[in-house]
Amino acid sequence: MSVLEYAEDMNKTVEDVIKMCDTLGIKVSGSDDMLDDDAIVELDNAFQNEEEQDSDNVIEQDEEIIKKMEEDDYYDEVVDTLIDKKDTVYNSEPTAKKKKNKNKNKSKDIKDAKKEMYKHKEKLVSNENETDDSIILYKDGMTIKDFAESINKPVTEIIKKLMMLGIMANQNMAISYDDASVLALEYDKTLKKEETADISNFEMFEVNDDPKDLEERPPVVTIMGHVDHGKTSLLDAIRKSSVVDNEFGGITQHIGAYQVKYNDKKITFIDTPGHAAFTEMRARGASITDIVIIIVAADDGVMPQTIEAIDHAKAANVPIIVAINKMDKPGADPDRVMREMSERGLTPEAWGGDTLFVPISAKTHEGIDKLLDNLLLVAEMQELKANPKRYAMGTVIESKLDKNVGSVVTLLVQNGTLRLGDPVVIGEFFGKIRTLKNDLGEEVVEALPSTPVSVTGISGVPTAGDRFMAFESEKQAHSVAQQRSETAKLKANKVSSALSLDELFGKISEGLKEINIVLKADVKGSEEAVKNTLSKIEVEGCRLNVIRSGVGTITESDVVLANASNAIIIGFNVRPTGKILDVAKEYGVDVRLHNIIYKVVEEMESAMKGMLDPEYEEKVLGSAEIRKIYKFSKVGNIAGCYVLDGVIKMGAKARVIRDGVVIYDGAINSIQREKDQAKEVKAGFECGITLENYQDIKEQDVIEAYELVEIKR
Repeated sequence: MSVLEYAEDMNKTVEDVIKMCDTLGIKVSGSDDMLDDDAIVELDNAFQNEEEQDSDNVIEQDEEIIKKMEEDDYYDEVVDTLIDKKDTVYNSEPTAKKKKNKNKNKSKDIKDAKKEMYKHKEKLVSNENETDDSIILYKDGMTIKDFAESINKPVTEIIKKLMMLGIMANQNMAISYDDASVLALEYDKTLKKEETADISNFEMFEVNDDPKDLEERPPVVTIMGHVDHGKTSLLDAIRKSSVVDNEFGGITQHIGAYQVKYNDKKITFIDTPGHAAFTEMRARGASITDIVIIIVAADDGVMPQTIEAIDHAKAANVPIIVAINKMDKPGADPDRVMREMSERGLTPEAWGGDTLFVPISAKTHEGIDKLLDNLLLVAEMQELKANPKRYAMGTVIESKLDKNVGSVVTLLVQNGTLRLGDPVVIGEFFGKIRTLKNDLGEEVVEALPSTPVSVTGISGVPTAGDRFMAFESEKQAHSVAQQRSETAKLKANKVSSALSLDELFGKISEGLKEINIVLKADVKGSEEAVKNTLSKIEVEGCRLNVIRSGVGTITESDVVLANASNAIIIGFNVRPTGKILDVAKEYGVDVRLHNIIYKVVEEMESAMKGMLDPEYEEKVLGSAEIRKIYKFSKVGNIAGCYVLDGVIKMGAKARVIRDGVVIYDGAINSIQREKDQAKEVKAGFECGITLENYQDIKEQDVIEAYELVEIKR
């Protein structure tokens, strides 16, 4: 066995092995040097002794912790005694004494729990998967020759198999993931993508749990809906504690995670903000949830943010329960709510659909028990399970920087158990769990699956939505954090993007079966026509799925949803503002604008077949606001304009935008500055503009001048 092979077998670095060889007097100089049996036995014993010594050091550290905790107990008792004496001398009625004793008992309980945990700390199952010969890792661009070598079969045999499937190939051709999966099954192998085996890639990493280790876990529920429809009030009613009074303006200002117990079963709630500015938070809340409750006020019906909530919940592909709130109000009309929700694709069970509707009142607590019963029923049908015997994995709910304790991070444990002292990597930051607090602010020593906890001891402030993982050793956690940090730096140099038409054909070739679309149109008739046309397109078994459609201009909420759902935005006869286009560019979301239906279909089909025509990018030259209209019998209507930005050029293409909707797309016919014809007018000046074959202009309309520039692929 070579030094390199021994290092890989023992999960050590080559440098560690060479260093140990020098200590033991074994002569080696490089990774290719061979080790005899005696040298291997000697190294095994040396490394084993080293691990035992490390274990003893950990025990000594734990004993020091316990000793320090005992000293803390002593000083706490001294301080409490002094306070009690002070109360006796200066105050005949020490009112806070009972409360102090209660807090003292709680503090003693947590310290006892810490001692017990440190004394009996068991080793959990590592998140790193063991090597399995039956699993083949698929790499992007894998050739038939690479695949044959990975399963130890002659390349000619693989080519014959492909020919039997009707695929003519040679050894240097790339093999698709679907074709490789079919061949792997014939050889009793399982094909997995390479990134699913990389432990530093938390987002794609797959954990293989032993079925006998899986236990039932509490459901994670997200409450979503329109502002002031009662999301926080409902959560308050469930928790039987006041949250609304502490929230600014009665609107939740951040995502909070809470856990309640009902019928001896726990339920975890994530409360997403109701304000429109926090649409991105709502999208994140839906992505880590098992069940979504959409709350609708019985006296108000479906509102714009209710529709957003429906779109995000559907995109997350999770069960939806509709809570009809404010049933105690005189104007409550649950039938109206059910009718409006049915129009959005959520048909009540009572009407033959599959969506649960529960009438409730967060104020009087009417129907709360029925809502919780339905939650537990849906959770039971989902068979939610996790393995508490492994090191924890999960997601960041929120994070902040506290001037006293540093980084404070709220985590949702989704699998495994998180314990005090565990080395963790959160996002790209390393840390060791210094404190663990539950949703009530109480200190705990461990957190089981589906439990929200607040932790400290992290080296930085991660982003909400980042993944985290706990590790067996600090060394392994440090290594993974470093890898993730380097990967993040590389990604920062590239523009991360959602799906685009340019890469559509490649994605379909790799096995993509559904393309998500966010559609916005100028009027309802156009929206329905384009939506129906898109739903009929199917190329090579891949179809289009419109996850949101609506009337009006493209908004930031549309961009956030497209990014979260890896979707393409199609605007039909609408024009987004420059700010929205900048947001889309930042997220890497592809926005396509059209005004002819067959052009939409043609572009989508061409992209899916990999035959896109040359692409032109619009370069906006400038915009001008119409402030007065002058009518002349010979010329028609002349728009008296003020140039807001850029430059308006003679003969440039132009569109007229009214309330965010494009009502005309053509060209500028003439520009007049005072009494003379002008070739161009810059920002800050006034001018008269006429448009080609268009007279229906109004004051406050915006004329946007642009030109088309071909983009090199």
